[in-house]
Amino acid sequence: MALRMWASSTANALKISCSSKAHLSPAFSPSRCFSTVLDGFKYANSHEWVKHEGSVATIGITDHAQDHLGEVVFVELPEPGGSVSQGKGFGAVESVKATSDVNSPISGEVVEVNSKLTEAPGLINSSPYEDGWMIKVKPSTPSELESLMGPKEYTKFCEEEDASH
Repeated sequence: MALRMWASSTANALKISCSSKAHLSPAFSPSRCFSTVLDGFKYANSHEWVKHEGSVATIGITDHAQDHLGEVVFVELPEPGGSVSQGKGFGAVESVKATSDVNSPISGEVVEVNSKLTEAPGLINSSPYEDGWMIKVKPSTPSELESLMGPKEYTKFCEEEDASH
């Protein structure tokens, strides 16, 4: 009980919300949720995140998504200079459980690819929002960011999605 209270108060202090993992223990789902959802990010309902800073947006998959995938063993990414379109696939993540397409939450030109993921795809598991980012994009339609969910909406979306499974 003390550990759950510590985790909850730490998450609150860090302004981190979490999505439910009701499938693990329905009776304790609010205190058992450990998926991180960060402020300052936007989220797609296909479980990708985007952080727009200046003229570049960084994109990756969410902590919730990597948790459901399990151990990531391979990542397929596009080449720099290519383009991505909102809602369309740009790569794939292969885990010990499954292979999943990764969709772009926004449209634009790929300006950088996280080459570290070639040698260490597990960075997506250990650091989905920092070291495990996938691509950086120069947005062609910045207004697309407005169609994405904020942290509270994404947390609620994940809770409802997990409850329905």
